[in-house]
Amino acid sequence: MTRPLQPHLTFAPELLLQAQGPGAGIRAAVFDVDGVLTDGSIYVSAEGESLKAFNVLDGQGLKLLALGGIVPIVITGRDSPAVRRRVADLGLPHASYGASDKLAVANEWLATLGLGWDELAVVGDDWPDLPLFVRAGFACAPASAHAEARAHAHHVLQAEGGRGAAREFCDLLLVANGRYAGLLARLSTTLDSK
Repeated sequence: MTRPLQPHLTFAPELLLQAQGPGAGIRAAVFDVDGVLTDGSIYVSAEGESLKAFNVLDGQGLKLLALGGIVPIVITGRDSPAVRRRVADLGLPHASYGASDKLAVANEWLATLGLGWDELAVVGDDWPDLPLFVRAGFACAPASAHAEARAHAHHVLQAEGGRGAAREFCDLLLVANGRYAGLLARLSTTLDSK
């Protein structure tokens, strides 16, 4: 006999209301890479190859977010084979690399997806993310983010970038938008079936 899986993760009710966004709910989420999906460290070999460390909890969070009907969008100011590989391994079709103007890129993704800013959540850690913070329906910063990002975010996550911040952000969005419990219940069979 299989026991049903019950959610144990909780967030403050005020935070959950905020994370629902001001409109009909959050339908997409933008993720920065350096400082959010990684701890911000960049390892460069003598040959010039960049290496980055990614957290598997964060990767699972991005997959769950997509399964829960919230579109993950990666927008990063840097471009590297390591980031492209990680995004491909996670099966994320919506990504922009080397984005010097994140606002312009985010506007393009919103137009492509037919969404408004009130339906978008953002997680970022530094000044290039701020134009998104002031427009998005919900914005978060990792605990390790720059002071300006923390000050302009709707919520500062407990986890640091590259150390579970993206997963915490994903879990918060899924709980707030009523999708977390259903995904957990599906785990008793499989998360792979639709």
